[in-house]
Amino acid sequence: MRTRVTEMFGIEYPIFAFSHCRDVVVAVSRAGGMGVLGALYFTPEELEMELKWIDEHIGGKPYGVDVVMPAKYEGADLGDAEELLGKLQAMIPQQHKDFLENLLAEHGVEPSTESADRVLLGWTDQTARPQVEVALKHPIALLANALGPPPADVVELAHEHGVKVAGLASSAHHALKQEAVGVDIIVAQGTEAGGHTGEVSTMVLIPDVVDAVGEDTIVLAAGGIGRGRQVAAGMALGAEGAWTGSIWLTVEEADTPEQAIPKLLDATSRDTVRSRAWTGKPARFLKTAWTEAWEAENSPGYLPMPMQFMLISDALKRIGRSGDGELVTFPVGQIVGSMNQVKPAAQVVYDLMEEYIEAIERLNKITNED
Repeated sequence: MRTRVTEMFGIEYPIFAFSHCRDVVVAVSRAGGMGVLGALYFTPEELEMELKWIDEHIGGKPYGVDVVMPAKYEGADLGDAEELLGKLQAMIPQQHKDFLENLLAEHGVEPSTESADRVLLGWTDQTARPQVEVALKHPIALLANALGPPPADVVELAHEHGVKVAGLASSAHHALKQEAVGVDIIVAQGTEAGGHTGEVSTMVLIPDVVDAVGEDTIVLAAGGIGRGRQVAAGMALGAEGAWTGSIWLTVEEADTPEQAIPKLLDATSRDTVRSRAWTGKPARFLKTAWTEAWEAENSPGYLPMPMQFMLISDALKRIGRSGDGELVTFPVGQIVGSMNQVKPAAQVVYDLMEEYIEAIERLNKITNED
């Protein structure tokens, strides 16, 4: 396949694979696509270790890094990262803490015997910038921002390092904001996607975005894409490649929590929900007792980003250690209904392209009939 993105990055297939797992990133890039490491859950020191490992194992193939630099979040004016963390921690209501502890107790998740870590991670501009600095010290080919347009100075800095910049958009309006700060690639992500996502379906969103932006801006299709036919559909709508995420959660190389794997493999496309129960902003997750509890009448409601994740971060670790399957949830898109088999990441890439070719051949046959 040849599109502007394959030529831009020197890749064989215009398949981008977002994953928090370095093994998946390497496997996809080595298979001819392009792995993109989600940096959110890593400290700068941890990110340095992950990227060094990727550099040593990827065989010179291109890869990217994805950060989260939201344009709006609680406490944006409260000082540096450490000061912000302390002030936000003090702002979390006791009512929310009590609700969370009661929920855990109901499911037999034992209280923590250790002091809870104060977690902010990369949910803010202050904490994401150190991640950007680390990423640009490595031979990355792409820097992506997962939530809103990246700051213009970050785009400029990436370009100075010869790195292309991508931004995710859930509406044509958001895409124009991305274009205004100078991104090279817009990932048009429909509501079917896992994680943070908007309300417009992929089928409607992609042509809206393609028509809104200039010809110089490349658009990738995202949201509910996990089959080659869906890649072909995205290309037919004007995209020049596909941005995928959920389908890499169940590949052999993935580091997805063990308790989540059976749930993902058994889930249907109706078993996800958009919820603020993880970050405070709407994100699509596997529907479980966790998401249902936060929607119940006795729920205190959600806290704004980044306070919601600060509230629950220690609880998520405790749930993982407890082995409780009822509360385990995970960001995943509606494509989860097709994720019913564990395969090597490279095989997933090849399957995508094989089905893409079959879809194109079928369409060509239709149009070539007398």
